[in-house]
Amino acid sequence: MKESKYPYALSEEQWKEKLDPDSYYVLRKKGTERPFTGQYNMHFEDGSYSCKACGTTLFTADQKFESGCGWPSFDQSIEGTVEYVRDNSHGMIRTEILCANCGSHLGHVFDDGPTETGRRYCVNSLSLDFEKGEDQ
Repeated sequence: MKESKYPYALSEEQWKEKLDPDSYYVLRKKGTERPFTGQYNMHFEDGSYSCKACGTTLFTADQKFESGCGWPSFDQSIEGTVEYVRDNSHGMIRTEILCANCGSHLGHVFDDGPTETGRRYCVNSLSLDFEKGEDQ
């Protein structure tokens, strides 16, 4: 296995065994689920959202808002859990967000959010797990 800069690292074969094919495509191959199809798009229960690949808690329900973009949106992440990478793909300049613990692709962050942070973390449902409970 090649060395990784991330604390939680698996080989590609181990990732394929751990994740279902759709989640593997999003998390490890930087794919995107179709808008308005993800299970957490219109999900507003109390609890926390974690990286489906490694289990790191990334967002809390009080950080989530309805953006109308078709993907779960948050106005901030839990400090230190997300890595930011310039993304020049598809003829655009965007900021990709990765799990800081395992390097898995979560989505992108934009500076058009409606709250005081001004940010909109646009996240694929397939990259998340949810644990019901009080926000942390």
